[in-house]
Amino acid sequence: MSPRPSPSLFFKLITQVTLIAGSLAVSGCGSVSIGSAHPIQTLPTAWNTLDGNLPLVIGHRGLPGLYPEETRMSYAQAADAGADSLELDLHMTKDCVLVARHNPWMSDNTNVAEVAKTNPIVAARKRIGTGVLRDVAYPNLPENGPAQYLTDVTNPNDPKSPLQALIVDGEAHINDWSISDFTLAELKQWIGGTTYDARDERPAEFNGKLPILTFQEVIDIAKAKSVATGRVISTYPESKNPIWNNAQAIANGCGVPGGHPFEDAILQVIVHNQLNHKNAPVFVQSFDPASLKYLRSVGLATKVVQLVDGNAVNFQTGETIFITPTPDTFVSGRPYSWTLAGDPRTFGVMLTPAGLAEVKTYADGIGIWKPEAMLHLIVPSNSAANKTGLAEVNLIKPSTVINDAHKLGLFVHVFTFRNEAKYLAGLYKGDPIAEYIAFYRAGVDGVFSDFTPTALAARNAMLK
Repeated sequence: MSPRPSPSLFFKLITQVTLIAGSLAVSGCGSVSIGSAHPIQTLPTAWNTLDGNLPLVIGHRGLPGLYPEETRMSYAQAADAGADSLELDLHMTKDCVLVARHNPWMSDNTNVAEVAKTNPIVAARKRIGTGVLRDVAYPNLPENGPAQYLTDVTNPNDPKSPLQALIVDGEAHINDWSISDFTLAELKQWIGGTTYDARDERPAEFNGKLPILTFQEVIDIAKAKSVATGRVISTYPESKNPIWNNAQAIANGCGVPGGHPFEDAILQVIVHNQLNHKNAPVFVQSFDPASLKYLRSVGLATKVVQLVDGNAVNFQTGETIFITPTPDTFVSGRPYSWTLAGDPRTFGVMLTPAGLAEVKTYADGIGIWKPEAMLHLIVPSNSAANKTGLAEVNLIKPSTVINDAHKLGLFVHVFTFRNEAKYLAGLYKGDPIAEYIAFYRAGVDGVFSDFTPTALAARNAMLK
């Protein structure tokens, strides 16, 4: 029998968000007070979104605030709570099946390390290779980041060489397990999903007890819940680490050198489910524009979302920092395909009017980091020198990105909203509903949320 969710967990969250929502009071002058600290203006009848409709609540990996992420329980509970979309990260197994996991290294979002203690087969599959350093192909200048990047392609002439080390987009995960070393049957038999973000603060009752899902299974959940609830619930798959996934898939015999077996499999599943059309309840997302452009070139017709990352924030100016002296540059500073192509530009170029116009040629929307949509500031600015943490941010205001994107007909979805205080800017005083309302007011078209009930409570509060 499958484990059932603990009723107390869901009731506790609903109680919390109900109490928070109950503290919002509309005054005669048309302002909303959150507690007593954050007066904000109510919206007009129409929302400030691109189409004037309600912003979407996207169940980011399901409902991972309460359940192991990207598991059946997580997605089912997100749908039952009212999520408009179920978001998932895609990777490919050794036998060429697409599965939902946030990262391809398994120790941070599965129980693989515990399983390895008693399962010698699993223990033996830990990758211990160290990879090799390669010089970047763009000018070696401080403003471009590190002069070398780490890769698992130790021998470019051997398509199986990437199976030795676990290096993903320049980021080393030595002494860890790769999802591409396991067949689907092995994952189902041995491995269970766990919480990931804020794992020390979130329920652990079901960690390791719920199996990993395939892309098809998540689509099936969305279909079944759409019927059960009478709402159209979309899926929101990510082409995650596509260069790495393609190399792993080719090494495992899922494709030929130079091919795109990973993206081809994504399109195949979408087509198989008769979802490959513009109005289908599907959003295909990726941080790598090369992956999205390839998918378009082979016939993907669904809605496409260009994700835009960043590494840090300058709280004096509100500007996003993309380049660092660490390998984070290769992960969150620029698309990895740009690193390999010798293109020194950063994700930031995508947020300019010209960059957004380029995105519009292949995508329908953008998925951006919260500080890129709303500038996070510590004021006065001369006080920010000794105050560098998110907890000290005392002013947020919309950047130009939402308006610029809307002018081009691009929708804007924003990641990632979480209830835990450590993820909230100081001015919200620990109140996650205040954060949602600020972004809803700014006109975002959707929010990636770890806590669907909280996102909905904030949205519903603005309808009253």
